[in-house]
Amino acid sequence: MNGFRLLLPIAAATLRRRWLAFLGSFLALALGVAVMAAAGLLLNTTMGEDSLPGAPSLHKLVGFMAAMAGFVSVFVVSSTFAFAVAQRRQETAMLRAVGATPQQVRALVLGEAVVVAVAAALAGCALGLVVAPAIAAWLRDQGAAPAGFRAEPALLPLLLAAAGGLAVALLGAFAASRRAGRVRPVEALSEVAVDKKVMPAGRWIAVVVFLGLFGYTLHTFIDMPASMLADPQSRDPETTPQWALLFDVMAVLGIVLLAPVLVPPLVRLFTVLVPLLPGAAGLIARQNALAAIRRTVSTATPVFLVIGLAGSVVGGTVAFSDAMAAQGRAVLKAGYVVEPTDREIPSEALAALRSLPGAQLTTAGTVSLTHLTPEQPRPVAGPTDLPIPEDGLLVDGDLRSAWSLATDAGSLADLHGRTVAVSEDMARVFGWQVGDVLDARLADGSTVPLKLVAQVHHLLPHLPEIVIPREAVPTTSAVPATSAVSVAYLAANQVPAQPAGARITAGGAWIDAHNERTTKNGWISMLAILGPALLYALIAIVNTMMMSTGDRLRDFATLRLTGGTRRQVLRVVAVETTLVVATAAALGLIVTLVTQYATVLLIENRILPTGGSANLDLPWSTLAGATAVCLVLALIASLLPARLALRAPLAGA
Repeated sequence: MNGFRLLLPIAAATLRRRWLAFLGSFLALALGVAVMAAAGLLLNTTMGEDSLPGAPSLHKLVGFMAAMAGFVSVFVVSSTFAFAVAQRRQETAMLRAVGATPQQVRALVLGEAVVVAVAAALAGCALGLVVAPAIAAWLRDQGAAPAGFRAEPALLPLLLAAAGGLAVALLGAFAASRRAGRVRPVEALSEVAVDKKVMPAGRWIAVVVFLGLFGYTLHTFIDMPASMLADPQSRDPETTPQWALLFDVMAVLGIVLLAPVLVPPLVRLFTVLVPLLPGAAGLIARQNALAAIRRTVSTATPVFLVIGLAGSVVGGTVAFSDAMAAQGRAVLKAGYVVEPTDREIPSEALAALRSLPGAQLTTAGTVSLTHLTPEQPRPVAGPTDLPIPEDGLLVDGDLRSAWSLATDAGSLADLHGRTVAVSEDMARVFGWQVGDVLDARLADGSTVPLKLVAQVHHLLPHLPEIVIPREAVPTTSAVPATSAVSVAYLAANQVPAQPAGARITAGGAWIDAHNERTTKNGWISMLAILGPALLYALIAIVNTMMMSTGDRLRDFATLRLTGGTRRQVLRVVAVETTLVVATAAALGLIVTLVTQYATVLLIENRILPTGGSANLDLPWSTLAGATAVCLVLALIASLLPARLALRAPLAGA
C-alpha cells in the first residue's frame, strides 16, 4: 500500500507535465460517449415511432446510426488511450529502473485512466443530451422522421454509453500498461525509441476472426437463409445498402487491426525516392514513422476510418442505386406508366387509353392480405403463413406486357382466374411450391383459395411480393382497395394524350423518378448513419495529431540543438504528417476496393437478374475529397502546436 501511495506524487506531476495527452484522452472519450449517448437516446425514442410513408425505417435507421457511432468510438477511444500510455514508455522504464513493480506501474496508469475516463464519461453524457435533439431536428427536416419526433431524455441510454466508453478506455489503457509493465528495466530503457512486436498473438487472432466474419457475412447476404428471409425488410432490395454496412464494418475492422503489418511497407513505398531528394527532412520523417509504428498507427487510425468508411459507404450507395435503376429499366416493358392525380385513376381515363390503336393496358391496385396459408401444409422448418398483414398487387390484364419478370418456377402466363404469383424468396421462406393452393384471407375476413402458379425470381422495389389477378377477388368483397386503380401500364403505338384525372409518364422517365426518390432516401440514411461517426472521427484526427506533436517537444529541441532551423523542423513535421495521411489513404483505398468487390457480388446475386453483371467502380472523387480534408486538418493540428513550441528558447535537449 505504501508503494502505491508513493506513486501519487508521480501521478500528479505527470498530469501537470503531460496535460495535453490527458486532455486529448478526455476529449476523445467525452465526444465518443456523446455520440453514443445521442444515438442511444434517439434509438430509445424511436421504439414507438412510425416512419413516414416512402421514408426509410426510422427505428432501423437510428439503430444503424447507434451501431456505427459505437464502432467508430470504440476504435478511436481505445487507440487514443493506448497511445497516451505508450507515449510514457520512457517514464515507465525509469519507474521500473528505480524499483517500481509491474503491478504498481499498471495501477498508476489505470488509476490515471479511471480519473480521466470518469470525468470524460460524465461530460459526454451531458453533451449527448444536447447533440440528440440536433440530430432529431435534422431527421425531421430531411423528411426521415415525423413532425413530432423528439429525442426524449432517458437514463438507460446514458448509462450504457458511459459504461461502454469507460470499458473501452480502460481496456485500451490496460493493454498498453501490460506491455510497459512486462518489460525489464534495462530492456525498457533500450527500447524507448523503437517499437517491437507490434502484432501480438491476440491481435492476429482478432484479424482472422473479423476477416472470417467479413466472408461469412457476405456469403450470408448473397445466399440468405430462410430465417433471414422471413423478415420482409431483409428481402427488400431498397434496404440492402444498409445491411451491406455489416460486411463493410467487418472489412474495416480486419484492415485496421492489420495496420501494424501494412504500415511499414506502405511507408517504405511512399518514401522510396527520399534518399535521392535534397535535405534530411524526408529521411527523418521516414525513420520516425518506421521507428514509432504504434504512434503512426494511432494517428493514422481516425484518418483511415474517415477515408475507408466514406469510400465504402458512398461507393456502395452509388452502386446499389445504379443497379436498381438499371434493373428497373431492363424489366419495365410498358412504354408508359399512368398514375392518378388524386387517389385513383378515373374509369373514363382508363377507357380512353384502352381505345388507343394497338393499346395494351394493364391496371393494378392494392389488396391487403391478413393471411396466406396453404390448404395442405407440408412439414417445413420455418413459418407457413404471413407473420403480419401484407399488401399484394391486384392486376387486371397481362402482367407480362407491363414487366419482363423472370420466374424460378411456373409461368406468369397462367396468372388468371383464382391464382397467385409470389417472389421466390417468399416461397422459400414459407415452403410454398407451384401448384399449392393458398387460402388468402382479405381485410374484410373473407377467404379466397388461390393456386400458386409462378415464383418470380427477384423481388423488385417497384412491385409487391404477391400478385393476384383482379378477377380472383369477389366483386362483393367489402375490401375498399379492390376497386381502386392506383397505377396502369400502357403499351401503345402512339404517344397518348394526358387524360383528365391521370398523369402519363414515359417508362424510362418513371423509373428514373422512382430511382431518384429511392436514391434520396438512401443518401439520407447514409448521412444519418455515417454523419455523427465521421464528424467524430474528423475531430479525433485533430486530437491525435495534437497529442502526437505535443509529445515530441524533446525531439524538436534535439533537432534544433543539432543545427536544424525552425523551418526545417516544421518541414519534418509536415512531411511526417503527410506520410501518415498517405498511408491511411492507401489503407482506405484497400478496404474500399474489398468492400466494392463484395458489393458487386451482392448486387449480381440479390438485385440483378440471373446472368447480370455490375461494374466495379471506385468512388475516386469521394476518396480524394476525404483524403484532402483529412490532410488539411492533420497539417493544421500538427504544424500549429509545433510552431508554437518552437518559439520557446532552447534550454537543452
